[in-house]
Amino acid sequence: MANKKMTVAFGLEENVACALAYVGGWLSGLIFLLVEKDNGTVRFHAMQSILAFGGLMVLMFVPIVGWVLSPFLWIISFVVWLYSVYKAYQGEKFKLPIVGKIAQQQLKKIK
Repeated sequence: MANKKMTVAFGLEENVACALAYVGGWLSGLIFLLVEKDNGTVRFHAMQSILAFGGLMVLMFVPIVGWVLSPFLWIISFVVWLYSVYKAYQGEKFKLPIVGKIAQQQLKKIK
């Protein structure tokens, strides 16, 4: 019997939805978090995207320190973004350092 792939928000396969939750940074994460109500994996990746990329964006706009570190934060953001999209598309439920645990805790609160 062939493996049947699960479809989620917007009629996408689960791994595609998880990867797309990262593609637009915190904004796509927010969209998937609001649209997907049932699939815990998609919701986890969406929340992790919001926290990771939203947090990095906020850090970039902190006066003086953020402005000085901004070039490095852009590089970090790009690497984390690329890694996240790849791993999510592969179907892995990975946790990013710091924000992964927070994402799980926040999802329990909003369920």
